[in-house]
Amino acid sequence: MTITDILTPSRTLCDLEGGSKKRILETVGNIIAEQTPSLDADAVFAGLINRERLGSTGFGDGVAIPHCRLSNCNEALGYLIKLQTPIDFDAIDRQPVDLLFVLIVPEEACEEHLTTLSSIAELLSKSEVREQLRNAHTAESLYKVIQHQAV
Repeated sequence: MTITDILTPSRTLCDLEGGSKKRILETVGNIIAEQTPSLDADAVFAGLINRERLGSTGFGDGVAIPHCRLSNCNEALGYLIKLQTPIDFDAIDRQPVDLLFVLIVPEEACEEHLTTLSSIAELLSKSEVREQLRNAHTAESLYKVIQHQAV
């Protein structure tokens, strides 16, 4: 499974207002529930927050990959988000985060989850990809960066 298999234009969000880690995860939970009726906003939020309690998913260079497995999730869902203003995400390098890739996968998809996480982290660890994403000013242009880079 590739990143473009789980990321769609409607799951690519530009200039979202974050405010705080908790608020952005709550916002993301609501957006995911609106787009995927089988998922409950509170369940998505709880899954993401519970994962963050194990350790921050902010891996440095202004990037975080919040993720969780959910029982009523039927397929892997990816959301690329560029925040309007960077927020504290308790990242390993203590730098604020402005790029998030949220990953929600079915509860039983352990191997798929780890493989997809690895692919996302590898892509977002490239400085040229982060720079292109930060220079994108629309959801469409964000999505195109991923389309062209994730081959």
